[in-house]
Amino acid sequence: MPSRIAVLSPLALCLFFSPAFGQLTTEQKITDFLYIADSYAVQYGPYHWKRDAVGFNPGDLRPWLDRIRRTANDIEYAELLVDYTSSLDDAHVSISFPFNYSGSLGFTVDIYDGKVLIDSINRTRLPVARFPFQIGDEIVAMDGVPAAELVRRFGKYAIAANPGSTSRSAAARLTSRNQSNMPSLTSLPENSSVEMRRANGENQFFDIPWLITGQPTTSFGRVFTPGPRTAQAQNNAWIQDNSLDPHQEHIREFLNASVDPSHSAILNFGGRSPIFALPQGFVQRFGRDQADFFFSGTFNASGLRIGFIRIPSFSPPNATLALQQFEQEMRFFEENTDGLIVDDMRNPGGSVAFIEGIAQRLHPSQFRILGFEIRATAGWVFSFISRLNTARATNQPQWVISLLEEALAQVRQANSEPGGRTGPISLNSTGGLELVPHPLAYSKPILCLVDEFSASAGDMLPAILQDNRRALLFGTRTMGAGGNVVNYNNAGPSEASFRVTQSLMHRREPVITPEYPAAPYVENIGVRPDILADYMTRENLMTNGSSFVEAFTAAIVAHIRASR
Repeated sequence: MPSRIAVLSPLALCLFFSPAFGQLTTEQKITDFLYIADSYAVQYGPYHWKRDAVGFNPGDLRPWLDRIRRTANDIEYAELLVDYTSSLDDAHVSISFPFNYSGSLGFTVDIYDGKVLIDSINRTRLPVARFPFQIGDEIVAMDGVPAAELVRRFGKYAIAANPGSTSRSAAARLTSRNQSNMPSLTSLPENSSVEMRRANGENQFFDIPWLITGQPTTSFGRVFTPGPRTAQAQNNAWIQDNSLDPHQEHIREFLNASVDPSHSAILNFGGRSPIFALPQGFVQRFGRDQADFFFSGTFNASGLRIGFIRIPSFSPPNATLALQQFEQEMRFFEENTDGLIVDDMRNPGGSVAFIEGIAQRLHPSQFRILGFEIRATAGWVFSFISRLNTARATNQPQWVISLLEEALAQVRQANSEPGGRTGPISLNSTGGLELVPHPLAYSKPILCLVDEFSASAGDMLPAILQDNRRALLFGTRTMGAGGNVVNYNNAGPSEASFRVTQSLMHRREPVITPEYPAAPYVENIGVRPDILADYMTRENLMTNGSSFVEAFTAAIVAHIRASR
């Protein structure tokens, strides 16, 4: 029986094969950009910090509008939007587009000892007989471009609040690319020529095939939009008032504090198991069953019994169950260990409410959490009124009512002033910055492991532990993603999705660093370790972190003995 061939009309062929139907007009681009810029104007919490510390004023729109008028096509305009949002140097902020074109080479890379090294290989796609390169080999160049230059070019697509985090996230994009956040990715070769430096010091070239999905897009299409703003608005659209934001549905009782998921190309980012191998004799408790949110266990060192628990993120599928598991472990560790290691490395963050629950189970006495400095829009005023009304309706104690009344008064005052900034206020249901411990809180010495991808709520926990002198921090500076974030989806003629940081985490005391002005913020500054130790060495990569594990084991042993 002959096969039937569907005959498509010329219009149907155009609809099927064309990735877009036309370019946006200049007026549409300006309308689109001003909507995005106005969203930051009303909502963006770190505006003054970015202006003063980072040196970027997102309210100066004239150069951006001039550039928009010079863009030749939608891809150039999309790259301009990436330039604008990346200039904020904010790990929470990103912009993505409704494009589905992507490619992967089948292996991942990261920066170890300052070099781009392979750290995982999909041997199903890249069998060793044809592709004999190994984990630990260095990427020297791709398609004739030095790896270091590609990391520099890709940095704007991978902003992660501090140079180390950004470079590592950019390096991951050498082998995994997506047009949704790299708009100029309109084509990939069938194969890329990759120059590698092998373990024996010899350089070899490999032609590695891209696994490509989706179709490249070259325009957004000329969708209907309202007419352009007035000339005055186009020249200076930064809004200093506090008018009601139309997206107040994003403001919730418990705020999200997690970074852009595009950083997930980092190996084990948000993974339940640690990136390293635990010492010989480690006895695992949690982390075997699918329902286990944490990875935990114990090991012996220098005559002491050490507890270990990894917190993969602060976004458990079931927060109540996760807190119950954590309580169970704290009870066991309290009775059976001399000290505890909390692994907060490669933690993408999550719920502020959940992190406060974890902190209550790590502090045996009253402690201070981080406050949040917010841009007090009318929506925030409404949110605090609602929180106060709920407390009154549910007959909460008078001290809770009083704290919520004080917080509301501060938000209202800020809402009436230019800039609309509050001081540090609590975003939890009690309105207080001081929390009481959980009855099963762990009371013995703690060492907390941190790195450049301890992010957002993953920044927050070590900041709380350090501010209250509850733990020593071991590792490297955290990411510095210091606020909560909201998402705006498919907005404007470009249908871009973008993220806006609404607040600034506020620590007990100002932090003094060589890179930034003294400030009590986590944003960009990150949380600095008490004991500096970098996991990102080739030795650790090749030995499952043996040197790193030896170092933190010695540190917790010394901390326990010094605490006695």
